[in-house]
Amino acid sequence: MLLSSHEHEHEHEHEHEHEHEHEHEHEHEQSGAATRNIFVDEPQVIATVIERDLDDEESNHNFIPDDLSGYKVLRAGQFDMNKMKAWQGSYGVSQHTGIVSPAYFIFDFIKEIDPGFFNRAIRSKLYVSFFGSASDGVRIGQWDLNKSRMREIPLLVPPLPEQRAIAAFLDDKCAKIDGAVKIKEDQIALLRERRQIIIQDAVTRGLNPAAPMKDSGIDWIGQIPAHWEIKRFTKEVFVQEGPGIMAVDFHNDGVPLIRISGAKTSVVTLEGCNYLDPAKVRRKWNHFLIEEGDLVISGSASSGLVAEVGKEAAGSVLYTGLMRLRIRDMDLLLKRFFEHFLASPSFDTQVELLKAGSTIAHYGPSHLGKMFIIVPPIEEQRAIVAHIDEASQKIEDGIAIKERQIAALKEFKTSLINAAVTGKIKVI
Repeated sequence: MLLSSHEHEHEHEHEHEHEHEHEHEHEHEQSGAATRNIFVDEPQVIATVIERDLDDEESNHNFIPDDLSGYKVLRAGQFDMNKMKAWQGSYGVSQHTGIVSPAYFIFDFIKEIDPGFFNRAIRSKLYVSFFGSASDGVRIGQWDLNKSRMREIPLLVPPLPEQRAIAAFLDDKCAKIDGAVKIKEDQIALLRERRQIIIQDAVTRGLNPAAPMKDSGIDWIGQIPAHWEIKRFTKEVFVQEGPGIMAVDFHNDGVPLIRISGAKTSVVTLEGCNYLDPAKVRRKWNHFLIEEGDLVISGSASSGLVAEVGKEAAGSVLYTGLMRLRIRDMDLLLKRFFEHFLASPSFDTQVELLKAGSTIAHYGPSHLGKMFIIVPPIEEQRAIVAHIDEASQKIEDGIAIKERQIAALKEFKTSLINAAVTGKIKVI
């Protein structure tokens, strides 16, 4: 046995109450067990104590209750585990001393073990599944770890010198892999930045660098081709925000009420939607029904997200905070050119300038009514759209290559950890 449960008193309590139960993993000799391929991946959720400044609201986002009497002291080097999230891999050896909520188990090591090795091994998918099997509950988010069933969970533990060697080996190799991943992530960020520059240049200056220019009359726009026009946003585009609808109006079926989660791709979906009574929609919200071809943006989500209404979402209602946009005259403004404009820094800049000094984080139709659109001749819009789409496709292809390389590096890292902690790689 490797761990013992240790129920700690809070420093403000007057009585000490310790409960020692031998829990958890059965120690195995490395011979025989080392050939089993059991450590396969690392989860993303890690329980630990994080240093925070209690007076710094920027860094401390955790709610601090008035009553800490049920909290436990967690000391550096102890193994802590969130009993309701153990099935997600929410556990680890703490590097700090602090307090944890009653939802955490705290364990002391009763045998000497290297924390680096232990963390690498225990955070494998296999162990996450073990802890999931040892958890009970009706709903996944409310599972509760059964400590008595933890006795059935085995752990392969090599001799301490080999643990340390494995941990040092993995720290070195994984740091190099993580560094390579970071380089490729930075390259992806640069590619996306390059795409924004291409869009911005095309929708504000066109494709002909020799074209005569004129002052747009708007500071943030600067000069534009002399034959282009500046138009009021709402003169060219119909804008309507979804109505304020209360939860009391939600039903199990009926007319879909589109939420922000349904407007995060290029096509509006019913993901996360609620439903409204059709009769009430006809009576109160019939003029809010969206139509196929409408564009949808969010006044609070990341800029650049533009979703088009397809057959699935047509006839739905948008929730408040979402806005539908409909071009008034397609012969003057191409939808695809307009989409690129919405994804450009020119649009972002206007939004931020209009929000400056406001305590409201989102924008709405009133903001759009004060904004401008740069409108080239229709044939030039078509050429600009073709140019942006071609360049964007090349950039997307480049990003896809980088993402595949990142996935391969992460898979290699997982395989490396798996091989090291199961004795398949000789490190000493």
